[in-house]
Amino acid sequence: MAITQTQRPSPGRDYYQRKRAAGKTHKEAMRCLKRRLADVVYRTMITDTETSLLPTG
Repeated sequence: MAITQTQRPSPGRDYYQRKRAAGKTHKEAMRCLKRRLADVVYRTMITDTETSLLPTG
């Protein structure tokens, strides 16, 4: 997921490039991007869980 983000114009690529410009190595910048993507996926899962538990009707 992180590699794909860096290959195409996307917010992930912008984030990766900012980290590289800040002096991070490729591996460090990828680690930061992976963590950020994992946080986004986790927040999405939590939001989906909370909204699916709401009573319907």
